[in-house]
Amino acid sequence: MYKRTLFNFIALFMCYLSYAQTYEVQYTSSYNGKVLTEQPPTLVWADAKENFILNNTIREQKSDYPFEITKVEKPSNTIVSYAFLKPGEIISSPDAESVGKQNFELTNETKKILGYNCKKAVIKINSNTIEIWYTNDLKITGGPSVLGQNLGFVLEVERNKNSLVTASSIKKIKKTDIDRILKGSIQTTDLLGYKDLLWKSRFTTLKVFENETINFSDESKSDEHIKRFANGTIILKKIKFPAIKEGENIFAEIKQQSNGDAYDRTGTVFFIPQDKASSFFDGLEKGAKTLPIYENGNGKQYFGVAATENYSPAVEIMRFFTAFGIQKFNHIQLKGKDWQTISPYRQDITELKPSLSEKELWIGTFIGNYDKGGHKVSLEITIHKSDQTVHKNNVAIPLFNTLNIMEMAGQDYSTMFDKDKGLFVEFTLKKDIKNAQLRYITTGHGGWENGDEFVPKTNSIFLDGKMTFSFVPWRSDCGSYRLYNPASGNFPDGLSSSDLSRSNWCPGTVTNPDFIPLGDLKSGKHTIQIKIPQGASEGTSFSSWNVSGVLLGYQ
Repeated sequence: MYKRTLFNFIALFMCYLSYAQTYEVQYTSSYNGKVLTEQPPTLVWADAKENFILNNTIREQKSDYPFEITKVEKPSNTIVSYAFLKPGEIISSPDAESVGKQNFELTNETKKILGYNCKKAVIKINSNTIEIWYTNDLKITGGPSVLGQNLGFVLEVERNKNSLVTASSIKKIKKTDIDRILKGSIQTTDLLGYKDLLWKSRFTTLKVFENETINFSDESKSDEHIKRFANGTIILKKIKFPAIKEGENIFAEIKQQSNGDAYDRTGTVFFIPQDKASSFFDGLEKGAKTLPIYENGNGKQYFGVAATENYSPAVEIMRFFTAFGIQKFNHIQLKGKDWQTISPYRQDITELKPSLSEKELWIGTFIGNYDKGGHKVSLEITIHKSDQTVHKNNVAIPLFNTLNIMEMAGQDYSTMFDKDKGLFVEFTLKKDIKNAQLRYITTGHGGWENGDEFVPKTNSIFLDGKMTFSFVPWRSDCGSYRLYNPASGNFPDGLSSSDLSRSNWCPGTVTNPDFIPLGDLKSGKHTIQIKIPQGASEGTSFSSWNVSGVLLGYQ
């Protein structure tokens, strides 16, 4: 009797030891046979009760925020994701379904990994073929990801025959370090909210405008948050930019809806340099005619369009064009047309980093319109860590901006291209600039069907009197955006107004800048000249060109 009791006790004790045994498994990652040494090894702590998936950098508490730890609870196979957004801020979300939905094809193939007998299973996820090798020798389940948690202990994962994660060591340990890492207050949220908070924590967001009205009304007044000019067609807010490091990318995103205006309108997002004695802000407060005058010989005066020794024009961040009545006029029904409800405009503006980093600037948005309802807009600027280094310039010098942002406050249309002089700008460089480029945005307007909006015209750029670049800016893809334009007129030929090709713009889209190479520039005086064969006026109809230019380069 005593021997049987002792035997049962030993058996129970050994069972307990098996249940309580914790394993630490390290994994290395490789791609096309090359070990990814810059990627910290994946680390798994596993026992019969739960698994934790992290990496060595997290264990050493040296990981940059945000980072994640995954826990798998057994036997339910509930996945609990923990996101460390910043010091002292942890969120979590449970998922009890995804493991059970994994549909593997089990094969008869076998091999040994670190001396353990493994079997192969295959699963397809989003067009990716993933092969996992798992073992039942350890008597518990686990692995470097959530895949295969209900099959055995996964020791290798291969995706599309080129990306490999494989176990490099397995050892038994008495205790994990999870209590040192996963501690403090944890906020639980739903899975979608978790993913959203984690995603947004990966970059810096500067909120500029939130559902603001841009309209034409005597009732549009400034308040403590937003300045409004030109009867409400311009809104302005001061924004403080953090230090933006090399390798970080900057994006601007504006969302727009009609709030009463049914037409396609010119829009721009801009900032105001204040590095010289006079700025575009002076013109907003005191009137356009207080800004420096440019004349091309046609008898007109154009205010604030070109840089001078004491003045920098507004820098165009993004040019966009409103669609025909999106959202407000979605009640207009056409068979087979399900209208979009918002126009999103998003653009990489990293090349403007030298003018933004650690600066406090007035950021503005203009939409030319004469409607009391006007438009609703939201604007944010985001800063992202990135490995991309497309733009390496450390210089961004504003040269010209002919877009009549103060149109509703007396600033004339940009018709200076009706003379051969066109737009002529003189500037002085204090230092040499290498790999100079002109960030050039151009769109043609007006004149109805015979005007420059609908007739291709050559833009020619002259540097120091010599032709540097010439091209015809033109958009022939406007019909792609028909579903953004519910109020667009329809013609007898079966086209709508929003279908028509235009001089570098379409209703409901962004006009991208062109980056024109200028070579290396020596310090001293230089000139930039823009020539466009502007069409002649026809009665009350006339043509104009909105062009803006910023000199980029490296000093």
